[in-house]
Amino acid sequence: MEHQEGNNDIESMEGAWRAVERYGSGLNGKEEGGSASEPLLRKLTGNTTSQIAIIGANVCPVESLDYEIVENDVFKEDWRSRKKVQIFQYIVLKWTLALMIGLATGLVGFFNNLAVENIAGFKLLLTSNLMLEHRYLTAFFAYGGINVILAAAAATLCAYVAPAAAGSGIPEVKAYLNGVDAYSILAPSTLFVKIFGSIAGVSAGFVLGKEGPMVHTGACIANLLGQGGSRKYHLTWTWLRYFKNDRDRRDLITCGSAAGVAAAFRAPVGGVLFALEEAASWWRSALLWRTFFTTAIVAVVLKGLIEYCRSGKCGLFGKGGLIMFDVSSSVSTYNTQDLIAIIAIGLIGGVFGALFNYLVNMTLQTYSFINKKGAPFKILLTIIISLLTSCCSYGLPWFASCIPCPEDLQEECPTVGRSGNFKNFQCPSGHYNDLASLFLNTNDDAIRNLFSGGTENEFRISSLLVFFTAIFCLGVATYGIAIPSGLFIPVILAGATYGRIVGTLLGPVSDLDTGLFALLGAASFLGGTMRMTVSVCVILLELTNDLLMLPLVMLVLLLSKTVADCFNKGVYDQMVKMKGLPFMEAHAEPYMRNLVAGDVISGPLISFSGVERVGNIVEALRFTGHNGFPVINEPPFSDAPELVGLVLRSHLLVLLKGKIFTMGRVETGVEEVLQRFGPFDFSKAGLGKGLKLEDLDILEEELDMFVDLHPITNTSPYTVVETMSLSKAAVLFRELGLRHLCVVPKTPGVRTLSNDKRIGLLLLEFSLGMTLCQNTFLDCSLMSHTVTNSHYYHRSLRVYPYFENIWLNLLKIVYKYVYLINYFRNL
Repeated sequence: MEHQEGNNDIESMEGAWRAVERYGSGLNGKEEGGSASEPLLRKLTGNTTSQIAIIGANVCPVESLDYEIVENDVFKEDWRSRKKVQIFQYIVLKWTLALMIGLATGLVGFFNNLAVENIAGFKLLLTSNLMLEHRYLTAFFAYGGINVILAAAAATLCAYVAPAAAGSGIPEVKAYLNGVDAYSILAPSTLFVKIFGSIAGVSAGFVLGKEGPMVHTGACIANLLGQGGSRKYHLTWTWLRYFKNDRDRRDLITCGSAAGVAAAFRAPVGGVLFALEEAASWWRSALLWRTFFTTAIVAVVLKGLIEYCRSGKCGLFGKGGLIMFDVSSSVSTYNTQDLIAIIAIGLIGGVFGALFNYLVNMTLQTYSFINKKGAPFKILLTIIISLLTSCCSYGLPWFASCIPCPEDLQEECPTVGRSGNFKNFQCPSGHYNDLASLFLNTNDDAIRNLFSGGTENEFRISSLLVFFTAIFCLGVATYGIAIPSGLFIPVILAGATYGRIVGTLLGPVSDLDTGLFALLGAASFLGGTMRMTVSVCVILLELTNDLLMLPLVMLVLLLSKTVADCFNKGVYDQMVKMKGLPFMEAHAEPYMRNLVAGDVISGPLISFSGVERVGNIVEALRFTGHNGFPVINEPPFSDAPELVGLVLRSHLLVLLKGKIFTMGRVETGVEEVLQRFGPFDFSKAGLGKGLKLEDLDILEEELDMFVDLHPITNTSPYTVVETMSLSKAAVLFRELGLRHLCVVPKTPGVRTLSNDKRIGLLLLEFSLGMTLCQNTFLDCSLMSHTVTNSHYYHRSLRVYPYFENIWLNLLKIVYKYVYLINYFRNL
């Protein structure tokens, strides 16, 4: 980005790193250029105006969110003028929106299942009927052809309409709730593609689930309602203008993500715990109540619609419509031998989960090179994976021998129709193909078959081994293609399969049913992959309706998570990192305790006076992309230079558009601003939809006029002293959901980094893993005057070159190995 030479008020986009020294050891940087690279490629990048990340299957810039309440004079006057009726209306609207989110998410979840069951049911019935007529080749072409058509349709929607809809969407929602926004991440087009793309993808027989996409769907619904609709699609509601701020939107999207889990699993309590444990970075008791209310509405809606469909008015939608695996009829008493087997399942699940995450990581890096070639290659990759899946699910059962139907069965054998435990496939009358019973079913029905009790001899170990290997490999290969896809169902399928293998092997010495072993295997694989404990435990209990299994499920989850944590992070944490999404962890790294906030700041800074020249503001907005600027009062507005607060970029644009200019340096006051603007004129717009500098019409003679910034300046920004430990500052920054943090000196007027009255912008890297935020670089600023000296810490999410200070790198390595040694010593 071009800039004027010799101008110290504007950040140089090619500026060099400044040195900050303490106790003889500094953080040195060097000038480094380069163009922004895509995530997953792991290249050094040059300065850009925003962080680059992968959203769905598309590379786009991301921006930080403002969760802090901007307490400026306009905000204060607005709250003073509100009556009790308006405050009551605001509270009622919050609960009304929670109700609407629950209703809409429940209806969408039911529609998804209804469509999947009928489309997949038609495909499976057609295939079964053709095979009964011994038209095996025609059956394969019908089965594979329908799968390819559905897969191509889903990929086309994702590639051309909404690339952000690809994948599960949970990493994107998790990053949003952590404070990162991206274009189209929760847009109406993303919602549309998420719904219909998920239906097509699941119906196409891919080894994926609709549970992850349902979390993203619920978040999109909440965002659509919370922002008052969509101007692009002429769906706007002015009465929802109260929620045009990031703080309220965050709460609504938390409710939406919980509602998505509740709709996918029929697990309302599990949905609340999922949002608390995995999705949300910020929580409070009031949000807990609204989230629980939202999931309760989802449960009521689903219950009513399912009861309606029991009468047969929903086509092929029936018992398998919404996954519910009732294993409560099984006896769950266990002895010492069973506990040993359960511990083994937990250990195996941790190893398999870590391996699965590693392979998914490798697959995504491979697919990234294909997807970046364009939409046609995304569609082609999806079709190839669809053909591979169809060949496996139709071809592998041919290698399995037929099994005579068990005697004294209450259900029909072989099964005639879409679902059931006993698929006839190519077998003669009175026999069934156990491998076909798993492959030629919907994923929900296959899980139900594995969880079924009293069926110890129904599936042979050889068939289970083949099915586990196929599901494990296809699950890895499928995740990453350009369709909405979730990981819950593939992980549950694979875990239930090896759990049933262990149960079959231990059948002579164990009293537990093989169906219960399958449940424990699914829990162990979920724990090893997702690294969630409480929410997964409750979801599984709500799915299976078996509270007596609670101690065993808890034990398996704890073991699998502990083992898997020794190898790598959870799959969604890895996704966040690989996609390049800036994410701030809840804890600081150990080495940060040896640093203070003053160690990681430098100059120069861009700041404004309380009454600033219009030309200076326009110039700063044109040549920088900063979201906030410190405002400093100088004589005659104060006895000495002092920090007034922070002013946001969006508020400056609104103020400049109103042209409340004066010829001299005088304060105009908040009354004139309120006469020209309403409080909602300063509301936060969606990413890319707000007022831009190009929209302003500033005349040449107006550039030398002045504008009063006091009415729109946040006079109570969060501030810390420069001697605060860096670990405390990092935790404070994350826990409060801040985008800006001011760092002020302990002793005013001690340090001056520049002779200029106003020094430009500083750079600071905070990286996650061994540092605070990997691939996230935070703007840090220092403002220095002869008397007052303040530092400004800004989370604007830009890409800057890595630090190359050898001492800091050595410190990271030392702490890493000391931490690992202590960890294994304490085991």
